Amino acid sequence: MAIPASYNLRNLMVRKTTTVMTALGIALTVAVLLSVLALVAGLRQAFASSGDPRQILVMRKGSTAELNSGVTRDVYQSLKFMRGIARDAAGQQMASLEMVTVINLPSVDSPAGMNVTLRGLLPVGIAMRPLKIQQGRWFQTGRREVVVGKSIAKRYPGARMGQQLRFGKGNWEVVGVMDGGESSVNSEIFGDLGQISSDFNRQDGLSSVLVRAVDAAAVPALIHSMNDDRRLNVTAEKEQAYFDAQTSSGAPLQFLGIFVSVIMAVGSSFAAMNTMYAAVARRSKEIGTLRVLGFSRGSIMVSFLMESLLLSALGGLIGCVLVLPLNNVTTGIGSFVTFSEIAFNFRVTPAIMASGIAFALFMGAAGGLFPARMAAKKEILTALREI
Repeated sequence: MAIPASYNLRNLMVRKTTTVMTALGIALTVAVLLSVLALVAGLRQAFASSGDPRQILVMRKGSTAELNSGVTRDVYQSLKFMRGIARDAAGQQMASLEMVTVINLPSVDSPAGMNVTLRGLLPVGIAMRPLKIQQGRWFQTGRREVVVGKSIAKRYPGARMGQQLRFGKGNWEVVGVMDGGESSVNSEIFGDLGQISSDFNRQDGLSSVLVRAVDAAAVPALIHSMNDDRRLNVTAEKEQAYFDAQTSSGAPLQFLGIFVSVIMAVGSSFAAMNTMYAAVARRSKEIGTLRVLGFSRGSIMVSFLMESLLLSALGGLIGCVLVLPLNNVTTGIGSFVTFSEIAFNFRVTPAIMASGIAFALFMGAAGGLFPARMAAKKEILTALREI
């Protein structure tokens, strides 16, 4: 015969102070873990939204990022006319020669400045990305004008609409703010390829070529053709694969967060264990009475373990509530690939909250198992005699 769950609920209510303090300890542990998971999930979402399954990123052979790549205009001209490249409505090949570098801008969080990605590109490069203008307009070819991502405009006061940015050989006017959804484009600054390459004295040694295939099925063959052409000396890969590799920026934070959470979990488990041991000591007569009434040792053990799980579930729910305000909060992290800041939003998803509840239940089970076993082992007469 099982002991009703209402018995455990009443006991938790009677010990309000102990219950709340133990639940808060578990809640803080869960909150730390969920914060890290939400940060990494947001970073992954930003990069996952950046690639198009039809597009290929072409860099110099041996390069690991656009920043350290070098593609010549001759290579670009050869790539443009390869079989399998899509054309736009005007019949032009959808291949954008681009130059990527970093500039330093003072931010809200770092007045001393942070590295920001600056991209010079052709007009077709804008058309190949899922972008829209949030404010202002697109830059005009041949002018010292730039358009900034919405995350840049939010985090860098000097890069807002109508401001002047100084880099290269002079000042550049911010004429627009672009919205790339949840993609990493929101952390970049776009400008005319000719003007930017001239300012940085890189007329020929540019960074990459973004190419769109006629459809997703044509991508593998096109990549194979580019990689096998020794005259080009390039490495071609899916745009999505390139951005997937950049999620490595969040790996150290994820490891550190989980490591800290595990250490805190040990402490929270001992707190739960101490709470349940105290409950067993105070309720010896209750345990003896339950045995006299016919409840088995197994029922008593399950009941006390259930009480520990209810306590930890409460802590897990509180931890989820503590983390919810972080959802969609914008933050930034330095990328080890681009050596610039990537801005993204925390993502507190139902799956992440479920992981937090499961983690809390694990702590409750670890902390409640031994006290529950101790309660079940008490002899009837010994339990009834204890004060």
